[in-house]
Amino acid sequence: MNRKLLVLLSCGLLFRPTGLQAQTGAETYVWPKDAKVIENLKKWQSYKFGILVHQGLYSQLGIVESWELCPEDWVERKGYDDYWSFARDYRNTKSVFKPVDFNPAKWAKAFKAAGARYVIYTTKHHDGFCLFDTRYTDFKVTDKGCPFSTNRNANMAKEVFAACRKEGLAVGAYFSKPDWTSPYFWWPYYPPKDRNPNYDITKHPERWQKFMDYTHSQLREIVSDYGKLDILWLDGCWVRPLSTINKRVEEFCKYPHDLDLDMKPVAAFAREKQPGLLIVDRWVQGEYENYLTPEQKIPDKALTVPWESCVTMGDAWGWVPNDNFKSSRHLIQLLVQIVAKGGNLLLGIGPDGKGEFDPRVYDRLNEMGRWLEANGEAIYDTVPVEPFQDGKIAYTAKGDHAVFAIYLPDQDEKELPATLTVKTALKGNLYISLPAFQQKLAGVHSAEGLKVSIPASLRRELVTQPAVVIRVEPLLHSF
Repeated sequence: MNRKLLVLLSCGLLFRPTGLQAQTGAETYVWPKDAKVIENLKKWQSYKFGILVHQGLYSQLGIVESWELCPEDWVERKGYDDYWSFARDYRNTKSVFKPVDFNPAKWAKAFKAAGARYVIYTTKHHDGFCLFDTRYTDFKVTDKGCPFSTNRNANMAKEVFAACRKEGLAVGAYFSKPDWTSPYFWWPYYPPKDRNPNYDITKHPERWQKFMDYTHSQLREIVSDYGKLDILWLDGCWVRPLSTINKRVEEFCKYPHDLDLDMKPVAAFAREKQPGLLIVDRWVQGEYENYLTPEQKIPDKALTVPWESCVTMGDAWGWVPNDNFKSSRHLIQLLVQIVAKGGNLLLGIGPDGKGEFDPRVYDRLNEMGRWLEANGEAIYDTVPVEPFQDGKIAYTAKGDHAVFAIYLPDQDEKELPATLTVKTALKGNLYISLPAFQQKLAGVHSAEGLKVSIPASLRRELVTQPAVVIRVEPLLHSF
């Protein structure tokens, strides 16, 4: 398998043609019963746009996050003839990990300016390297064997959460359930075979219990010692109860025994410390998956349950040299299409080994922020409305008071059409406008829909926009 396929390994799972069905599972969604969780979930649904930051030893090396440590036969390890040399050198990267340009305050300001409303940060990826000051392993950034441990920002997760909260952003902790450095997940007595435990946990239940205790202890630290958290985002879907494996996920879940981590006490102690905390046990249907997380895809149809599409800005989740970044037009149109179907966009980015983002990341974030500053009313606090998307026009709404028709121009389009047909149930006298331009528009009802005229003087200018918002509302509710 070539390196291009490596970058398709996003947040823990390889994308395949059947993956989108595996990632939605709307028919098995379980609505929470806790009133505070429901309240927080509703608030989260209004955010629409979040940032997911991947950082770790892989950032120092400029390789795909954690996965080259996985001994499955599709993985490449360039420059190495054997797995053991790579695994040793990978883990020894701890001794040179020194992101000297790490500036969480700068990050948080950039995320805020981009129009994001929440940020999720990697406390620990599958490799087990912790970016928080855990008491349960020395494989962490704050250990004296890591040169960054003397930096005032060494407890990186704590600093990112604090900086984001200061900017008014909601915060979430990414945490990997599998841990490929824990001796209780990969027992050093045996060589690892794949992404799963390398021993039979039914023959050594005491060892698996130690891994469960280790995991619970680290999660207790995160929800107890790191300030207010809004989301606990748990990755690694193959670590799950055997009874929850179905045809949608069986290709990822090959271990023959029950890898249940006992989520009930996790949720109980987490919400005792963090009332209303959203828990996202990704792709494990049930009461601990408070919202769905399709990855690198948008569902074909609007979903009636809470969901976010997690999508990378480039090809990889973490930093890799010469990554191929999506244009700001692409990202803004992606946001619009996701919101039109009732979801949130969680945009994945990663800093380099020095702890700084590629300048192109800042450029994209700035451009998204400028568009949202002018057009955010069509995104934030909206709900999906039929027909959701029809051709180049996506739809959102704010109750019965306003419908937003958002036209998505092609890259090579020369000018907007003279007339756009807006599909809306609103009837009677309507106020139609381009809010970003403070421009009133004319429109007439027809059998096909509301025919909205676009002034000739604006058609060439509007087509340069990533997305063009038209607001339609009953005349009595104009503002």
